[in-house]
Amino acid sequence: MESSGIPQIDIAPMLAGDPVGKRRIAERVRDALETIGFFTIVGHGVPDVVVRDARDAAYEFFAQPLTEKMRIPRPSKVATRGYDPPANQRLAATHGHDTPPDLQELFGMGGFDLPDDPYYTEGYGKDFFSPNLWPERPARMRPAFEAYYLALRGIGDELMRIFAIALGIDEHWFDDKIGRSISYVRVNKYMAQPLAPLPGQLRAGAHTDYGTLTILYGEDRPGGLQAFSPDGEWIDVRPPPGAFVVNIGDMMARWTNDRWVSTLHRVVNPPRSEDRAERLSIAFFHQPDHDAEIRCIETCHGAGNPIRYPPVTYGDYLFEKVLSSRIAEQATY
Repeated sequence: MESSGIPQIDIAPMLAGDPVGKRRIAERVRDALETIGFFTIVGHGVPDVVVRDARDAAYEFFAQPLTEKMRIPRPSKVATRGYDPPANQRLAATHGHDTPPDLQELFGMGGFDLPDDPYYTEGYGKDFFSPNLWPERPARMRPAFEAYYLALRGIGDELMRIFAIALGIDEHWFDDKIGRSISYVRVNKYMAQPLAPLPGQLRAGAHTDYGTLTILYGEDRPGGLQAFSPDGEWIDVRPPPGAFVVNIGDMMARWTNDRWVSTLHRVVNPPRSEDRAERLSIAFFHQPDHDAEIRCIETCHGAGNPIRYPPVTYGDYLFEKVLSSRIAEQATY
């Protein structure tokens, strides 16, 4: 089943280690990433209960008063932990667009049980590996999201090996560039909109993701995800029940010299007739190591196809992107 030109791929053979199945998956992934930059996955093996526990805990957390949620505020502008109140970021600003703040509130968490090593505690490590912040209520939030993180991290690493096969390089080429990944989970809560949004204001402004790939769980409710198609149109992304949406980020576009597409996407507002509709999504942002150098892969340039981007260290790139999306002062709501 495919929807809006976004292919659905069964990744069960990848997880089973079937070499023939992995090559077939790689061919389908390559076709998707050279065109729309999105695909959905089934056969991923993540138990329904892992997703349900994370979703239910998140709804319980967001239902609390703002004063309670602000007991675990995001500790710095570029940190990926803790709570962000509504209207504190503008994702469209990462592409130079001046829009009103996005209509969402956020909770983030990342890796845990990390080694006592300067990589995790100094320089970019201080922000990108800052300790996770957990609310007192609901108490189940920590175990639910730690289980979710581990499940999605494993799928992300395996997809990177599929990416390598699709690019005609060694299957493990990315391994030493993602072994100390700064991957994280972000829960996006899109509130009801009893007041009409400002002109140009969306639940999430048009943006591309920054890292290697994103694995997204999203509810099929009014005011959802849209991707910008190769035909220049915004198309709805509505995966079937039990599927995840996958898209690549800017680092895969740079690594592949734009052979693969880091696609603009956004989250639109519900129609005014559905202004009470809330929505929740959970994004796993798979990232390289913060000291990984992103340099064009050898199979992605040659005669008539020069290298388009200079090498960049991922931590430098991510720091600038995240900083550009943040509102200067904390908003109130």
